Amino acid sequence: MSAGRNFILGTAGHVDHGKTSLLDAIRKTAVAAGEAGGITQHIGAYTVMVPSPHKEKAGQMEQITFLDTPGHEAFTKMRARGANVTDIVVLVVAADDGVMPQTVEAINHAKAAKVPILVAINKIDVPGANPMTVMKQLQQHGLNPEAWGGDVICCEVSATKNLGIDKLLENLLLQAELLQLQANPKRQAVGTVIEAQLDPGAGPTLTVLVRAGTLKQGDPIVCGPYWGKVRAMYDDKGAKIKQATPATPARIIGLNGVPEPGTELTVMASEKAARELGEQRQAEMRTVTTAVSRVASREALLEAFEAEKKKTLKVVLKADAQGSVEAISGALNAIKSDKVALEIIHSAVGAISENDVLLASASRAVILGFHVRLASGVSDLAKRENVEIKLFSVIYELIDAVKDSMAGLLEPVTREVITGHAEVRKVFEVSKGMVAGSVVSDGRLAVGNRVRVLRRKAVQYEGFIQTLRRYQDEVKEVRAGYDCGIRLDGFQDFQPGDVLEAYTIEKIPQKL
Repeated sequence: MSAGRNFILGTAGHVDHGKTSLLDAIRKTAVAAGEAGGITQHIGAYTVMVPSPHKEKAGQMEQITFLDTPGHEAFTKMRARGANVTDIVVLVVAADDGVMPQTVEAINHAKAAKVPILVAINKIDVPGANPMTVMKQLQQHGLNPEAWGGDVICCEVSATKNLGIDKLLENLLLQAELLQLQANPKRQAVGTVIEAQLDPGAGPTLTVLVRAGTLKQGDPIVCGPYWGKVRAMYDDKGAKIKQATPATPARIIGLNGVPEPGTELTVMASEKAARELGEQRQAEMRTVTTAVSRVASREALLEAFEAEKKKTLKVVLKADAQGSVEAISGALNAIKSDKVALEIIHSAVGAISENDVLLASASRAVILGFHVRLASGVSDLAKRENVEIKLFSVIYELIDAVKDSMAGLLEPVTREVITGHAEVRKVFEVSKGMVAGSVVSDGRLAVGNRVRVLRRKAVQYEGFIQTLRRYQDEVKEVRAGYDCGIRLDGFQDFQPGDVLEAYTIEKIPQKL
C-alpha cells in the first residue's frame, strides 16, 4: 500500500452548518462535541488517508489534509488566510438553512484566492432539507452546479448519518487529479502558520501547514520577525514526528516568538542566516512604526481632542491563541459608538498575570480573558487593586458583555414624571408653620415627593413634601379626589388657588 497525491482542502461556511461534524465523520474523531458554544474557535488541520478511486491503482492511498476554518463572522480574516493556503475549498452548506452571510464571505474568500470550490450540501436527512433550493442560491452567487451544466461539483451528504461521504471523497480526489496538484518534497520547506500560541511549558508553539518541501526536526527557520530551530515536531494526532512532507500539518516548537497566523515559515541555510533575516525584519518593523508615530496632522490632533471628550472603556485582552486575540480585537474594534470609545491598551497570548492586573489598575481598565486561566496570586491582587476580570469561553458572550460595559459608562438620561396635582383651597396656620388645605385633583401626592408650587403657571418654589394630613392623622400619601393638609420643606407662602405639582425624576440607562 503506497501513498499517492497529497493536497490541502479548506472547509468553510456558516456557523452550525456542520463543517466540523463533516470532518468528524471523515476522520472518526470526536472534535465537534468539545467545542464551546458550538463554534470552532481556531483553525485546525487534519490529515486522512483515502483509497484511490481508480481500480488500476488498487491499494494505493491518497493523503488529504483538511483545514477546518471557523464559521463565526469574527473569524473572517482567519478564513481568508485559510483560503489562501488551500488547493480546494469545500464549502459546507446546510440543506435546511441555505446560503447565509458567512457562506457568502467564504465564497468571496475562495474567489479572491482563486481556489476552486466543491460544495458539500450537508444535513440532507433533516426535516425541511431542500438541496435544490441551496443550488439555486449558490447560482445567485456565481457558483453553477455541475448537475445543471456548470463547473461546481455539489455533493449531498449527511455527517450525522454518514451518507454520501464516500462520494464526496471520491469527487475530491478526482478534482485534485484534474488540477494536477503536486508539490516538490525535495526543496527547502516553505509553510504557513495556521495558529500560534504561547505554551507555558514549551514556549511559542506553532501549527504549520507545509506547502512545499519537507520540514525536518533540527531545520533552522525564520517566520516573520522571529527565528529559531525546529526542536520538536508533532502531527495532528499529537504523535512526535521527525519530518513533515507537503500538505502535512505539524505542530512545531523552537521559534523565539509568537508570529501572526498566516505568516510564512521558511527553512534557512543556517541558524545564523535565520537570525540575521529575523533581526533585519524586526529593524524594518521598528523603522516603520517610528515613522508612523511621528506623523501628526492638524486633523489628527482635532480627532484626538474630540476623543478626549468621549467616555472610554479601556481593555486588557488575553486569549489562548494569537488567532483568538486577532479575531476578538477585530470584533471589539467593530463596535461603533459616538458616545463611548473602546481602547484595547494591551493584548497578548497566555494566562492573565499580575503584570496585567497592575497595568489595568494604572489605566483603570477591565481585563477580558478568552479560554485562559489566572496565574497564581492574580485573583487576590485584582481584589486589592479593584480590577475587574471577566473570563469567557464563547465569543458572543464576550462581545455582549463589552457592549454592556460601554453603555454602563454613560450617564443615565433623566426624565421628569408628573405623579399628581393638588389645588390649594385654604391656608391654615399651625404651631409648626403654614399648612395648605388642598384637594388632590389627579394622580397622587406622597411624603418625600418632589413638588413645585405654581401660581398662575409661574413657579414659586421647588422642594419636597414634608408632611401630609387627613383630618388629625398623618398619612404617607393621598390619592385623587381626597382633601388633605400639606406642609412643604422650606416654603410657607401659600395662597388659595396655588397648584402643587408633584413629580419624580427617572433615570433611564443610555444605549450605545
